[in-house]
Amino acid sequence: MKTLFRALPLLAVLFVVTSCTSVRVAADYDKNAQFNEYKSFAFFKTGIDKAEISDLDKRRILRAIEAELMAKGYTKSESPDILVSLFTKSQQRVDVYNNAWGMGAWGWGGWGWGPGWWGPGWGPGWGWGWNQPMVSTSTQGTLFIDLIDANKKELVWQGIGTGYLTRKMEKKEARIKEFVSKIMEKYPPGALQ
Repeated sequence: MKTLFRALPLLAVLFVVTSCTSVRVAADYDKNAQFNEYKSFAFFKTGIDKAEISDLDKRRILRAIEAELMAKGYTKSESPDILVSLFTKSQQRVDVYNNAWGMGAWGWGGWGWGPGWWGPGWGPGWGWGWNQPMVSTSTQGTLFIDLIDANKKELVWQGIGTGYLTRKMEKKEARIKEFVSKIMEKYPPGALQ
């Protein structure tokens, strides 16, 4: 039983970490659009300039979109069939865990003030930290990728990806590629996925 209670905080942390890695995606499209006729693309600078992210992240996103479209057989063109635009949203998420068996309850038991039930060592500390809330903050971002019919100037497809963003610079490019890849799996509509 002691082992189970010692493993609970670790399991909670693993659940939070693994639940933060996925990207939830959705797509919407014009059912009358002839997606099989689109063969070339270009970026819609006017729309992209409005995206409220750094220029570095914009370039990372655009490179990832370009790679995905080229892998689907599209070519980049000065007179494209579709224009690619994007915009982003982000929001801070704050989670407060107030669980006696949560992270705040575990630590060095030690002798003296606040010993654990099992004497010195690691275990639930009934002194400092008992029933203290644990606060976790994260940033949830949403990336919208819009494909616009270049001749009609009408939105024909929109892909949306929502997930947690990383603050670690060395992982940022991989996370952006993951967002774009997951979104572009939905394009073209009706394609085998």
